[in-house]
Amino acid sequence: MNNKKEESTSTISVEALNYFYKGLHELIGEQAMLKVYEEYHGTQLTLPSHMYERNAAAKLVRKEYDGTNSVELSHKYGYSQKWVMRQIRNI
Repeated sequence: MNNKKEESTSTISVEALNYFYKGLHELIGEQAMLKVYEEYHGTQLTLPSHMYERNAAAKLVRKEYDGTNSVELSHKYGYSQKWVMRQIRNI
């Protein structure tokens, strides 16, 4: 009886991947990269520069502002400190 475990084999040839998919493979792994490929291949994607939607982030900034944490909020939500201060003034 052979007790040696079979190594899982990849279904793709990583060395031959397009640079974009190779980068995704390294960043999120093979299975997630394949899901992205299946869902979006052939589609040109433009990703938003902000992770958080502007109006939702503004509400959260106004809720979370404690009088001293504008820099932290700007980093947390990915907007400038100037933008954060404008949202606070609009309360």
